[in-house]
Amino acid sequence: MMSVAMTAVARMGWWHVPLFHASPFTGYVYPNETIIPWSGLIVVYPYITGLVAGAFIVSSFYHVFGMNQFKPVARLALLTALAFVICVPVPLLLHLGHPERALEAMITPHWSSAFVAFSYVISFYICVLLLETWFAFRADIVAMAARGRGLRGLFYRVLTLGSDDVSEHALAYDHRWAYVLAVIGIPSAALLHGYVGFVFGSLKSRQWWSSDLMPIIFLFSAVVSGVALLILLYIAVSRIRGLEPDKRCLRGLAAALWSFLIFVLVIEALEYVTMFYRAEEGVGMIKALMRGPLEDWLLIQWGGSLVALLLLTWLLAFRRTGVFALAVAAALVLIEVFCMRWNVVIGGQELSKTMRGLIYYSPPILGRDGVIALVMILILPLLFLWLFVRLFPPWDDMAAERGLDVNEI
Repeated sequence: MMSVAMTAVARMGWWHVPLFHASPFTGYVYPNETIIPWSGLIVVYPYITGLVAGAFIVSSFYHVFGMNQFKPVARLALLTALAFVICVPVPLLLHLGHPERALEAMITPHWSSAFVAFSYVISFYICVLLLETWFAFRADIVAMAARGRGLRGLFYRVLTLGSDDVSEHALAYDHRWAYVLAVIGIPSAALLHGYVGFVFGSLKSRQWWSSDLMPIIFLFSAVVSGVALLILLYIAVSRIRGLEPDKRCLRGLAAALWSFLIFVLVIEALEYVTMFYRAEEGVGMIKALMRGPLEDWLLIQWGGSLVALLLLTWLLAFRRTGVFALAVAAALVLIEVFCMRWNVVIGGQELSKTMRGLIYYSPPILGRDGVIALVMILILPLLFLWLFVRLFPPWDDMAAERGLDVNEI
């Protein structure tokens, strides 16, 4: 009966109803596979999660490892991580038919689901991030509470939590706790995004996903995307403020991006080499998948990665501080990481479980998982970041104007 249905579906040829996210297909495809269940929302979800982890790691370069070249961007990285982590659950909630039931995963957990563990991990990570941000900005909050008037002043006075001591001893106490929380946050950030790779890598039913390297690829590509995002943000905000970006900081960010990008490219290449060298059953259809539905996405992913790598190599080898070239490299990295997420999430579903057919998915323009909705979700964290930067300016020069010791923040 099923074989008859498969044959009938295969003979239908191309079929596409954008309203229901149906996809054209070729070959032998199960009838229920013509609809992609994990759409663009599930692509954006690990992408935003990766930006959170990457931004936090950059802030830890200064707060934990004492790399002073990252000091100008350290507190901006904290605010960036906080703004993006708030928006991490948004794609998942939109994807749910009944988002009001999301708390059931925490109230009545079913531990066979990796997404249940995620709900606890993300909650713990948000608490750590909020505490570290509070300790890092407490002196600024106290200063703004003393100068603020009306509702704005009340807002800052509430945030002081009754602690208005900005003595040298108190600032050292804040710095010590920020350091401890940053140390705790590093493995939390790694677990936050490593689990996303585990969700896909542990699925044996999809040969395109089933890989032991998947958590590592997701984790380090997250760091790459976070560093690239901070490069663009730091350059853009510096231009808006009419200041030149710190060249030492830019060189440090470029070196970090170059190092992690090489590691990611090597690991991804090893995954492909291992897959084709073993030549397991179905590898022919994987090649067809790469030459068919994913061809353009893979071209953008690898083409963007290699161009970015060449630009970064040129900047570092000749000790240049070309702001434009660095911004282009960072933008290419952000694009290629998004393509990588797309290739994993969507690509795994475009390969039929019959291993004899391919599905061609094109995202709709409208709808909760349409292109417009995805763009709005990606813009939302930037709006939160704009608000946070307005409320808690992370710049050393503004801290100095408030009489704070910039070496203690």
